[in-house]
Amino acid sequence: MSEPLTPMLSLKGIQKSFHRGTVNQKDVLKGIDLDLAPGDFVTIIGGNGAGKSTMLNAIAGVWKVDGGTISVDGVDVTATSEHKRAKYLGRVFQDPNMGTASNMQIDENLALAARRGKLRTLKWGLTSGERASYREQLKMLDLGLEDRMSTKVGLLSGGQRQALTLLMATLQRPKLLLLDEHTAALDPKTAAKVLSLTDQLIEENHLTALMVTHNMRDAIAHGNRLIMMHDGHIILDIAGEEKKKLTVEILLEKFSQTSGSEFVNDRALLG
Repeated sequence: MSEPLTPMLSLKGIQKSFHRGTVNQKDVLKGIDLDLAPGDFVTIIGGNGAGKSTMLNAIAGVWKVDGGTISVDGVDVTATSEHKRAKYLGRVFQDPNMGTASNMQIDENLALAARRGKLRTLKWGLTSGERASYREQLKMLDLGLEDRMSTKVGLLSGGQRQALTLLMATLQRPKLLLLDEHTAALDPKTAAKVLSLTDQLIEENHLTALMVTHNMRDAIAHGNRLIMMHDGHIILDIAGEEKKKLTVEILLEKFSQTSGSEFVNDRALLG
């Protein structure tokens, strides 16, 4: 018998509260257990305050958890700083302005991403080989950015920036890609384009990914697994054939049965 694969991400008993010990204490994560196998693309849906973004921030090391352990590819990173944890992770935020340097050129931003975590030297100049490589990568976005590599990123549209950020986040094939509502600030047509690109980059690079979304249809349409959060818990974990047959109506019914309440989030339902 072959040995089971080491999970690419393992969360055990993760707890996180804010304003602990005060009258304003809010328990946001209440003992989260979650394992992602290598190559899993998991979408995360839930109402406001369910704990979705808090869980992603806990994984990224934005703040320390109050209990439990976090492991990436078998390495316990629970006590590791956000800065040191970054070498394992790629991340794309909701705001297209995060994740890129506005006053630098497109090719310079890609060079920064490519050299992340590597030894810094006094030599900064981009080689012709690097430029050729970035040009090919940008062509894949199908946005014409390969002909604008010397353009300052601050001049790009939100969708162009988000596509570039996605490319930068996957350039070094991170062990885990974290997507935090990364299409929420985009118009529907641009959001669909960025989601299609997300699918492509995850598949081509064989990445393991977690995507928080407010849109139920997107959560159902993308990835091989869907988890639903409610009040700091994971209440649904749907994969395989069951996920392929999911509809918004079925998901709402499962939510009601499991949580004992109605799902109230117009943004998610109408998205």
